[in-house]
Parts: sequence; structure tokens; C-alpha cells
Amino acid sequence: MFRSALRTLVTHRLRFLLPGLAVVLGVAFVTGSLLYSQSAAAALDGGRGGAQADVSVRMEPGHSSGDERTRLDDTLLRQLRALPGAAAARGSVEGSAHLVGEDGALVGGQQPATGINWVPGRDGTDPRYPLTAGHGPRTAGEIAVDERAAGRAGHRVGDRVRVVVEGSARTVRLVGVFAAQDPRTATGGTLMAFDPRTAQRRFAPAPGTYAQIGLTAARGTSDADLAERAAAMLPAGADVSTRAQNEAAASALNGGNKRTTLLLGFAGVALFVSTFLIATTFTMLSAARAREHALLRAVGATRRQVTGQVLTEAFLVGTVASALGYGLGIGVAAVLNTLFGVTGSGGGPAVPLRLDSVTAPLAAFGVGIGVTVVSAYLPARRAGAVPPLAALRTGGEGQGPAPLRRRGIAGTAVTAAGVVLLTVAANDPNTVFVAAPVLLLGLILLTPLLALGVTALLRVPLTRLAGVRGTLAVENARRNPRRTAATVTTLMIGLAMVSALTMAITAVDHHDEREAAARMTSDLRITAVDFGEIGQDTAERVSEVPGAKAVSPLVGATLQPADGQDALTVTGVDPGAIRKVAPLTVHAGSLDRLDDGIAVTTDLARARGWRLGTRVTGTFDGADTRASLPVVALYDGPDAVTPALVSAHRLPEPTVAQDSPRIDSVLVDAAPGRVAALRTQIRETLDNPALLVQDRADVRAAASAGTAPLLTQVYALLSITVVIGCLGVVNTMGMAVHERVREIGLLRVIGFDRSRVGPLLRLEALVIALLGCLLGLGEGLAIGTAAVLGQGGLTLVVPWSQLAAFVVATALIGTCASVVPARRAARVPMLRATTAE
Repeated sequence: MFRSALRTLVTHRLRFLLPGLAVVLGVAFVTGSLLYSQSAAAALDGGRGGAQADVSVRMEPGHSSGDERTRLDDTLLRQLRALPGAAAARGSVEGSAHLVGEDGALVGGQQPATGINWVPGRDGTDPRYPLTAGHGPRTAGEIAVDERAAGRAGHRVGDRVRVVVEGSARTVRLVGVFAAQDPRTATGGTLMAFDPRTAQRRFAPAPGTYAQIGLTAARGTSDADLAERAAAMLPAGADVSTRAQNEAAASALNGGNKRTTLLLGFAGVALFVSTFLIATTFTMLSAARAREHALLRAVGATRRQVTGQVLTEAFLVGTVASALGYGLGIGVAAVLNTLFGVTGSGGGPAVPLRLDSVTAPLAAFGVGIGVTVVSAYLPARRAGAVPPLAALRTGGEGQGPAPLRRRGIAGTAVTAAGVVLLTVAANDPNTVFVAAPVLLLGLILLTPLLALGVTALLRVPLTRLAGVRGTLAVENARRNPRRTAATVTTLMIGLAMVSALTMAITAVDHHDEREAAARMTSDLRITAVDFGEIGQDTAERVSEVPGAKAVSPLVGATLQPADGQDALTVTGVDPGAIRKVAPLTVHAGSLDRLDDGIAVTTDLARARGWRLGTRVTGTFDGADTRASLPVVALYDGPDAVTPALVSAHRLPEPTVAQDSPRIDSVLVDAAPGRVAALRTQIRETLDNPALLVQDRADVRAAASAGTAPLLTQVYALLSITVVIGCLGVVNTMGMAVHERVREIGLLRVIGFDRSRVGPLLRLEALVIALLGCLLGLGEGLAIGTAAVLGQGGLTLVVPWSQLAAFVVATALIGTCASVVPARRAARVPMLRATTAE
């Protein structure tokens, strides 16, 4: 049987080509996903392990009593160095610090840009960051950077370089380049080292303090013992953790498992679609080889042996396809690496691919062979059930297709359940993950009946448009509804996912644009890039630019009321300019007195029982003294300046603490007709690539730009599924040509020349492709609608242009998929065709 299966595989190799190719693509996706995910995880793990390889125990400030935080200062650092079992102690601070390249742009783009303190030993080197060139920074005008950042920036030791620190751009000298194993540099970020005093002044929570102290355990001392001894020296509430705890916490945050799950999910969809193509191929081959199987039965082969032969054929196809898929998977991993980088979102650099994985080849062969054999199981059972007497028949396939009644009833019930679940998903977003596959399964079961119904509706218009060719195309599509349904399903699944995700992403895009437009209350807005900050003097410098009529910073802060009520979010503004840059409606009082008080929205006043003159007493985060502010105005306005306003001058100076006041943005009102010119002048004045000066069009464009890469990645991931759908159409049409040789010959006899046979098959393929498109878009719209409605705040937006593009693309798929089969059909000699059985 094995030799017979091998001979069959060689003889019918062209028929097995397309299902084998589908398996190759699915296996390649699985293999590539595993190789890429494992390589990215290894790169991040290596960065984390090397970043603080010398840290056995880490200590960070915690709340020791009330709101007071533990201070990690030089005194404590010296005490910890003398702790028994501690080989070394290192104090660390860090903050935002961007490096500007030779081209004037930020190095690393929107990735983390971190400034750190250089901790030199007696020889002036820092063991955590070994130098590769130059020396460590010694004064406030010197820096050292990691070698990746220096290479991308085009800087060398001795160059005068631009950096952005504390929100302001300045020029310093690059004196050293160092190697760094750090997850931030692995993801495309940069590290910039400052001398100890400068780093503490810029980044420490308070003068002479550290954000973190790390201890290195001496030989013979365990991390747990050292952590226990260190904790005894610290006030209650300080955070003390061991190396193992830190690594576990970092691994939980890196998103590697989520990335792997997501990619394997898309790969699973591709393999699921492949099963229909494989099953259709083996079903059609089994029908074509019915007499062959009957002869095997007649000469003594058992039903189990015939079934085993077909399954052996599937096993051989799966084995060859898995081997090829694994090889192609290396290329897929490289493509995924280019698309997503180490961060998984496309923002970081590519990682070195590791090809020493044992999981990837095992998964490749396990999945490839398993999917192929499982898909071929039912056709193999049918082949084994062919009676020996079928060898005596001279034509036909014996029994006709089984009725669709039971399948239709089951499909209707499952589809109805999916619709009910989608209705529930409009209020419970998590239900959509159950509703989508249930609805998909129901439609798969119903597809044969739907194919009969839709093609019946198409008969009249296609007959009018294409004459007898239209009638024949429709009837050929209706001839075997199960086969048509299997082909349609390969396209339907991919298009359903594409359209559903397009709807969801379009709704998010529309929401982001509306939110951005609502927040944009002035002619211009200045914000910092990700991981950046706005300097304290930015608003003052902008106000001196000619053409700037009004300038106000928006400073985010928190007020802790003394009466124990919930913390209050307040915005620090320029009292004299805020009404010019933001549309505020004052219902009572006046904002002119904002220098000495607080303005609150009418909703907040109502909720807390405040009125004009009510004193709000509390402490701003980062302040040492309590403030008592009378309510001087009741107002309403956009979300960016609610629910309370105070004068920015009353807020404490910002620190590195997360809850410290921060300048979120600077709003600028321009003189009439001066917006574009003022934007250019502000950019030139600030000369800071870490600050974005945007008008309303820029804000809308930036909001929509965030979802464009995501949509591109989704289309790229689903492209394999769509390609397999195309293979399904090609496979069905190619097999149909082989089955209908006699029919094609008879058409030639009654007057169809070669130029008319090809269009007939192309029209049939077009009908099948558009049927898959119709069902896929319908399901995708239903799922996308439920997903959007289930998310509060999103507005349902139907992306008509994208959906129209999908229809056009599907029509092209159907047309192109039939080109080769149509040529084969047109070239069949008339005499051979009319004598074929």
C-alpha cells in the first residue's frame, strides 16, 4: 500500500501541488512565528540579564509612613556597602534624555531615550557599561552614549553633539562610547550617561538621592539572605526584591507570550483554511479514482487498506510540505522580524534570528502532517467505502451527493446562536471572541445552501449579460454545492477577518481623530514626543515669538484635599491667556482672580457641594506645604482643561517622581493669517526635535497615523489566508477541467470554439469568488459592528472604500485564478475530449 500510495503521489503530483502548497504556507507561518517570537524573547531576556547582571538585590523608594517616601541617599548607600555579604553597592538614577543625530532628528525615534548616571571605579570605568572608545563623563558638559546610538547618530568621540534633557536642547561633548546589554537599547532606545553629580541634579528624586540601589552578593551569600539583611536596614515600606523576582516581573511584562499567541492565531486561521482545500482535493481525487479503488477491493484489498492508502498519500504530502514549509518559515521569520522588530509593534530594530530551536521543526512536521492527514480522513473513509462492484460501472460516480437537509438544519441552528451571541457582544465586548467562531461555523455549514440560493438569483442577470455562457457558469457552480462551498469557504474566512478588523480599526481611527480635534482648542499646540518632556521655560520662550497672541502651558497636577475626599485632577494654566487659547464658558465668578484661587466646573462644584468662595484646602503632589484656594469661578470647557484650573505658578517645581506636576502641552493662539508662519518660527526658536509644534491638520494626521501601521500589519498577516483562498479557486477550477473533459469536448462539438471555452470557466470562477466575498464581507460587517458597539465611546463607521476594494480584489482573484485552467480547457483536443470517460 505504501508503494501504491507513492506511485499515486508521483503520478498525480500536479493535482497534489496546490493543497501541498497550502500546507507549505501554513507551516511556514507557524514556523516563522515561532522562530521570530523565540528570537525576540531571547533578545529581550539577554538585554534584561545583561542590564543589571551585577544586581543581586534591588531597593527602590516606597511609602514608609503616610505619604512620606523612603529616601535612598548617599548615607544609606555607604551603609549598604558595609553590609555583611555585600560585595558592592550601586546607586542609580535615570530620566529622559534624547540624542540628536547629525541629520537633526532624534536617534531612536519614539523609542525610550534614557539618561543614566555613570558610576566610575578607581580607574574611571563603569563595570556595568564597559567602554569601547574614549572615557567616561567627568563634567556637566560631557556625555557618553551606547555604541548602537552613536552608530545610528553618526557621532564619534570628541564631537560636539546635541542632546535634549529636561525638555530643553543643549550642546555637549561626546567623550565616550560604551557597550550596553539593556532591553531599552535592544528595542531601539538609547542610553546616555552623565557624570554622577549632573545625573543626580537632573534625574534624582531629591538632591543627593537615588531612584534605586542595587547590591551585589558576595560569594557564598544567597540573594534572599542579602535581601533580608538589607530590608532590616531600611524603613518599613521600602521595596526590596531579589534578582529572581525582578526577572520574573520583567518577563511577565515583555509581552512575548501575547506576541506568540497572536501570530500563532493568524497561522492557525491559515491552516484552518488549508483544511478545506486539502479535503476538497482528496474528495475530488477519490471520486475520480472510484474505479481504481473498486478494483483494489475486487482483487482483495480491504476497506481499511484502501483508507490507509489514501491516508498514506496524505502523510507523504504532509511530510514533503512540512519540510518545505520549515525552510520557507525561516524567510517568514525574517519578514516578521522586519515588520515588527523586537518590540512586536514595528518600532524597534530587528533581532538576530535563532535557528537552533527544537520547537519550530517539531511544530512544523507535527502541524503539517497532522493537518493534512486530518483533512484527508473523511475522503479516505469514503474511498474505502467504494464497493468492489463499482469496478464494473462504465461511467458516473455511483451515488449522487447526499442531501443537504440535516446540514442545513444544523447550520441554521449554529448561525442563529452566533447571531444571538453577537447581539450580546454589543453590550459585552468579550463575548465577540465566542460569537465570531460560532457564526463562522454556522455559515460554513450553511454555505452549500447559500451557494444554491445566491447562484439561483444570479442565473437570470448572468444569462442576460453573457448568454448561454452565463447559464452554464451558474449551473456548473450549482452542480456540486459542497465542493463550491468548500472553495467559497477558503475565501470567506480570510475576507471575514479582514473586513471585521478593518471596521474595528477604522472606528478607533475615527474616535482618535475626534478626540484629537476636541483636545485641539488653540491654533497651535506644542507637545513632547513619547518618553520626552517639555522644558519649564518653553511657554515663556514661545510667548516672545512675534505673532504669538496668547500662550498658556497646561500643567497636569493632583490636589489631595485635606478633608479626605478623592484626589482632584487640576490643570495649571496662565490665567491671562487661558480664555484666548481654550473655549471656556464662565457661569459665575471670574478667571481674572485665578492667580489667587481655583476654578472648577459646574459638575464638580455640584458633586462636592462647592460654590463661589468655598475654600479648597489640600496639598499638591510634590509640594511640602498645604494650599488653601478659594473657588473664584464656575466654568465649563473641553476635557483638556477640566475639571479644575489653577495658576501654573502655584504648582510645585516638577521632579522625577511620576506624580509630580508635568507640562502636558503648551497652547498658542496666533495672529490672524499667521498660523503657518508662527509654527515655523516657533520650531526655529525652540530648535528642539523632541517637541512637536502642531496645527489642527497636524493633530488630525498624527491621530490617524497611529492606526495605519496596525492595519498594514493586519493585512500582511492575513495575506497568507487570502493566498490560500486563491489557491482554493485555482484548485477547484483545475480539477473541474480534469473532470469535465468530455463536457468541454461536447461544447466544442456544438459550436463553442476555444475563445468561448476560456471565458466560460473564468465566469464560473468569478461567480465562486464573488460568492465568497459576499459571505465574508457580510460576516465581517456583523462581527465588526458588534465589536465596535461593544466598546463604549466608539462610533460605528463603515469603511466603504476599503470594502469596495475588497470586492474588486476578489473579482481579480477569481479572474486570475481561472487563467491557467481556462487555457488547459481550451487546448483539450476535440476528438480526445468527446471519447473521454
